[in-house]
Amino acid sequence: MYDFPLTGAQKKYLRGCGQRLDATLHLGKDGLSPTFFRELQHQLNSRELVKLRLHGTERGDRAALCAQIANEGRCVCLGTVGHTALFFRRQPDPERRVIELP
Repeated sequence: MYDFPLTGAQKKYLRGCGQRLDATLHLGKDGLSPTFFRELQHQLNSRELVKLRLHGTERGDRAALCAQIANEGRCVCLGTVGHTALFFRRQPDPERRVIELP
């Protein structure tokens, strides 16, 4: 599990940043495959903030699916709206950080 604590203000700031992003990762019929997690790790390392589209999921399954992605992807789910979820993981190297948190 990702253990970097985020305050409410930081989560709000990140959700605001996420509004301007396009979904760069799509979860489709293959589900949570090793390829999906490899791409998620790559995008989190380079961007820190990733917007994900959840295709073919039921409303009740989305919360559990996002929790599983956050747990296995070592990131934090900032929230879901419809079929879209937003994930964040802070870059450990301060020189490579893309997002400066308030």
